[in-house]
Amino acid sequence: MSEEAKRQIDELRKKIDVIDGHLVEKLNERAGLALEIRKIKAESKLPLYDPGREEDIFQKITSVNNGPLYDDDLRVIYETILHAMKNVES
Repeated sequence: MSEEAKRQIDELRKKIDVIDGHLVEKLNERAGLALEIRKIKAESKLPLYDPGREEDIFQKITSVNNGPLYDDDLRVIYETILHAMKNVES
């Protein structure tokens, strides 16, 4: 690998590392909001699980997706995120 290619890859990886840090921050922020919603639902004796909400989320994320990720791949990612959020809430 040439030095120039290595330098370019290193720079791109640094940008990815920054984005990963932002993603972790935002996922934890999202988890905090989900915990607030769970508390309100519990206090109001509302059901904790709302499958309709999950479908709304999937529709919203795919409606704003401009690629290069495929909608199906985003759905898999969000299914994993929602599963993790449920684990935080329990």
